[in-house]
Amino acid sequence: MSSWVKISVKVDYACRVLVEMARLHGTGQLSQIEHLAKVEAVPSNFLAQILSELRNAGLIISKRGIQGGYMLARPPDQISLYDIIKTIDGELLEFSGNHAGRSGRKLKQAWGEIRATLDEKARSYTLDTFAAKDTGEMYHI
Repeated sequence: MSSWVKISVKVDYACRVLVEMARLHGTGQLSQIEHLAKVEAVPSNFLAQILSELRNAGLIISKRGIQGGYMLARPPDQISLYDIIKTIDGELLEFSGNHAGRSGRKLKQAWGEIRATLDEKARSYTLDTFAAKDTGEMYHI
C-alpha cells in the first residue's frame, strides 16, 4: 500500500533542523552544522545542501567565520511547515495537467479544494509549536 501524500526525507530533515534553530532563537547562539546533524540525526553532507536551500529561500541566515553558524531569518512563529515544504519540495499536493474528459473539470476542482485544506493546515503549524523550551514538554495532536 502506498502513501497518498508523502513528506520527503529532505523535508523531514529541514523541519527538524529548523525546530532546533527555533529552540535557540533569541539566545544569540548560532547553530553549527555539526550540532544540528548530531541532535537531529541528519547526515551532515546532506544537511549542507538543505541549509543552502533554506538560506536561498530566506528562511535562515548564515554567518561565516570561526563563530559562524546558522540562525532563523524570522521569529519561529513566522515560519510554518507550509513555508518549509514549499521551499524544499514545492506544492504539498500536485495534480496532473490533464483535466480532460467528462469528469476532469469537477475532479480538478475537488483536488484543488483538498490542496487548499492541506495548505491551510500546514500553514497553521509554525516552528514555535514544536520548539518547546522544556525538554519534558511533548507536543500531542
